Amino acid sequence: MKLKTFKTAVIAGALALGVGLTPASAATLKFAFQGSLKSLDPYSLNETFTLGFLGNVYEGLVRRGPDLAIEPSLATSWKVMEPTRWRFNLRKGVKFHNGNDFNADDVIFSANRVRSEGSDLTTRIPKDAKFVKVDDYTVDVVLTSPNPILNYEWGSWYIIDKEWAEANNSVKVTSASDDSATKISLASNGTGPFKVVSHEAGVASKLEVNKDWWDTPKHNIDKVEFTTIASDATRVAALLSGELDMVYPVPVQDLKRVNDNATTTALTGPELRTIFLGMDQIRDELLESSVKGKNPFKDVRVRKAFYQAINVEAIKKKVMRNLATPSALMISPFLFSKADQFQRYPYDVAASKTLLAEAGYPDGFEVGMDCPNDRYVNDEAICQAVTSMLAKVGIKVNLNAQPKSKYFAKVLASNGFETSFFLLGWTPGSLDSWNVISNLHGCRDEKGNGSPFNLGGYCNPKVDELAKQILVENDAAKRDDLIAQAYKITTDEVAYIPLHQQGLAWGVSNKISLKQRADNVFMMYYVNKK
Repeated sequence: MKLKTFKTAVIAGALALGVGLTPASAATLKFAFQGSLKSLDPYSLNETFTLGFLGNVYEGLVRRGPDLAIEPSLATSWKVMEPTRWRFNLRKGVKFHNGNDFNADDVIFSANRVRSEGSDLTTRIPKDAKFVKVDDYTVDVVLTSPNPILNYEWGSWYIIDKEWAEANNSVKVTSASDDSATKISLASNGTGPFKVVSHEAGVASKLEVNKDWWDTPKHNIDKVEFTTIASDATRVAALLSGELDMVYPVPVQDLKRVNDNATTTALTGPELRTIFLGMDQIRDELLESSVKGKNPFKDVRVRKAFYQAINVEAIKKKVMRNLATPSALMISPFLFSKADQFQRYPYDVAASKTLLAEAGYPDGFEVGMDCPNDRYVNDEAICQAVTSMLAKVGIKVNLNAQPKSKYFAKVLASNGFETSFFLLGWTPGSLDSWNVISNLHGCRDEKGNGSPFNLGGYCNPKVDELAKQILVENDAAKRDDLIAQAYKITTDEVAYIPLHQQGLAWGVSNKISLKQRADNVFMMYYVNKK
């Protein structure tokens, strides 16, 4: 089978191999990912792999299908009763894995817990939204202002059993940056198609099928064995030898080898995730820099100089082997109708040096950079390339590349965002620009009060005001105009340096069929062994 390439005509890029099989014989799925699964608490880390994995164990009121369309899940239907009141009708007869009944009390408990201290998913629900129990299977959500995309991010807001959490000292959320363990971080009790039977944090996890799942299974596997394999070579070798059924990501340099192997196929396609660079723009002095007494990133000329020193086309060709699409915005063009109105600042070393000199740094300066080495496709290699490119304009980057568990613990540290310059990836959970504008660009203070994912502390009150308008605007054309205004400000001010939307790269045994979702979420409940 030939290597599949980007198909720009589809937003979701949902892809299926083989013919779906009727659930029948028992089978075990064995797969590996480059990063680890530390906590089983579904509110501990707002990260695609963690939430995607747990989405096979827990469920939300809604879910996203293979094409990323919103589908009913623990809610059978919903209706906007009035502009500021939504009603959700809950599914009856659903059981948690321990046999407890699912009902409205669990929804209200989960709504409060996800917005509590320690949660990394506080933005899933407006802070001032009130959840009102109408009866055991009906919940109203009362808002202070209209919100046409209220449930867009709820596919990864999972419902927790109130009774179980209270009985197991798991009401409090333990952040992924906190090493203390709670019952819910080591064990689970969801309503989803699989149950966790063992979990070695950061190493391996085993699941078994939930025979009492309320939905009709679309899979024929009854067990899942997940292992973290950080080494690209080891991960690919395990796939090629038949030891594993699926691995991801596949390094771009190994895609041909996987395709040429008689028993495996490489699945590639467009991903919605944007890889970008961020800069600390809030501190008066950077934590990790040779510049003392001031913060060079507060000067837009310095930020633009960094931008123009980076050859994104070289990264695409040499590092990503063309499995990436350079981006002018912090969102995939598939998700914003006016994306074609924006262009990247050109790669220009001379212009970069001029800007640095104008800002008072003719000889450049030294700065630390944080980068994960097991989270995104070729993440460390991208950071190494950026380091080399910035060196050409006099910027000495001290690269700190480390596993995602240590990386996130540092950049999301509870006592402040401990990074000066960093690489991060972002897929808007709502598949909407409001998520990007509010979460990544919303103002915050040095302690994180405000937008919790704005690691660099970029702030423009006008952008915050536009975000508020975007959230409540129902007219699509007017809404897109507001979004374009916000992006015009953030790109002019170089709030971030967008690099590219990375491509999906999964390695799959020809003995299984599955569906590849454009947000890189692996739905085990669509896997069939042939």
